[in-house]
Amino acid sequence: MAPDTPVMVGIGESIDRPFAISSAREPLALMAEAARSADADAGGGLLGRVDALDVVSIVSWRYADVAASLCAELDIAPRIQAFHEVGGESPVRLLHEAALRIARGESRVALVVGAEAQHSAARAKREGETPPWTPFARDAPSPLRGADIVHPLALRHGLSTPTQVYPLFEMASAAAWGQSPEEARAESGTLWARYAKVAAENPRAWMRKAATAHEIVTPSEANRLIAWPYTKLMVANPAVNQGAAVIVTSLEVARAAGIPDERMTHILGGAAASEPRDFLARDGFAASPAQDAVLAAASALAPGGFDALELYSCFPCVPKMARRSLGLGPDVEPSVTGGLTFFGGPLSNYMLHAACAMVRVLRGGGTGLLYGQGEFVTKHHALVLSREPGAPIAPGYSVQAAADARHGPVPELVEPEPGPATLESATILYQRDGSVDRGVVVLRTLEGARTLATVPAEDSETLALITGEARFPVGLIGTINDQGQWSPQ
Repeated sequence: MAPDTPVMVGIGESIDRPFAISSAREPLALMAEAARSADADAGGGLLGRVDALDVVSIVSWRYADVAASLCAELDIAPRIQAFHEVGGESPVRLLHEAALRIARGESRVALVVGAEAQHSAARAKREGETPPWTPFARDAPSPLRGADIVHPLALRHGLSTPTQVYPLFEMASAAAWGQSPEEARAESGTLWARYAKVAAENPRAWMRKAATAHEIVTPSEANRLIAWPYTKLMVANPAVNQGAAVIVTSLEVARAAGIPDERMTHILGGAAASEPRDFLARDGFAASPAQDAVLAAASALAPGGFDALELYSCFPCVPKMARRSLGLGPDVEPSVTGGLTFFGGPLSNYMLHAACAMVRVLRGGGTGLLYGQGEFVTKHHALVLSREPGAPIAPGYSVQAAADARHGPVPELVEPEPGPATLESATILYQRDGSVDRGVVVLRTLEGARTLATVPAEDSETLALITGEARFPVGLIGTINDQGQWSPQ
């Protein structure tokens, strides 16, 4: 093996459940704790040698220069210090890039770290308190939001957050697979119960309750509907205080530090590709060509298959699509961590926790897949890890050309006008008390163009078609009226 072979050697996590806001720890403190734990996990002595620091996006608190602040807290002076943009796939990308820098000889010891304290930040706001943290940097750039990305037509119809958009992929994909709504919901519940079981056994998880499939998919006072068909227990939970860190170094440095081979996790390579950022500019919602290309490339790095998986789990449609891309059956075990609902969804940082969990598993042997995605089924990145070394890591990871070759024609996007239109996908948005706010439908005109329309809360007949058990309304012909509302013919 080449001495510059990249390996993960240290993992660390932190969690904070404060009794009062006065004792709550900020993201900076959670990152520092996780970094020190990662150094201890590697045997100690590597933290002071870090020459490349990558900090995952932080949303719950804003810092003027969080990388510099963390360096001061840890008393380190890496040559590379970077703070990155929002994205659920970003920890996978940062670990991949750290490995490539090491393979190129540009870095010797890298630290990838992130944390969120959204639970405490939200509690402080509710209670009218100011947490005893680094002063909030109001002049620092604010994180990118869904409203900054989506098309104005989507924004006008209330489709600007992941909870509002992912249901469109849920309905379209399940219909394309030939499932009934009841079958699709059952698959979601069964899959999500597997994530919950893993979280229940993970001492670092935020929610350690092994919820059943029935509990997960059934609306109740404690499990309200968010956007059809997703309940609260089917969506990511960002209200957590969690941090994670991973140390990546070269085989040469690791051995010189006395780290035994069985404590090293080899980074074999991976792949990345993206869809158009505007989800209304996609060729469809039943699949993601970028996801397919990324997972195909990752699978090629593990011809013997994967012994462990982490399939990104912000919403059920994502791992359901991913397991089909991988050619895996419904009995898939999708997580070593516990999922963004149950383990916790610390915004962009979940996959760094997944990397820690995967390393723990692979120290016992085998090959694992980390698959993360970000925005609206937009950015995809996969990384293949193994207890055993493989071929030298490839110098690049983009499979964008392969993804683009899989795309079909993208329909023109037009403003809704009165006339006939066929339903492409749909969801219903709910208020906090469980009442219907409105339905939103993605439509195709007779000319094949795409548009949006609403279903008012009082149109119970059309809403019942969207929530019906017998079949999905995909392909149903209806009419847009002069108020931009759609109803079936």
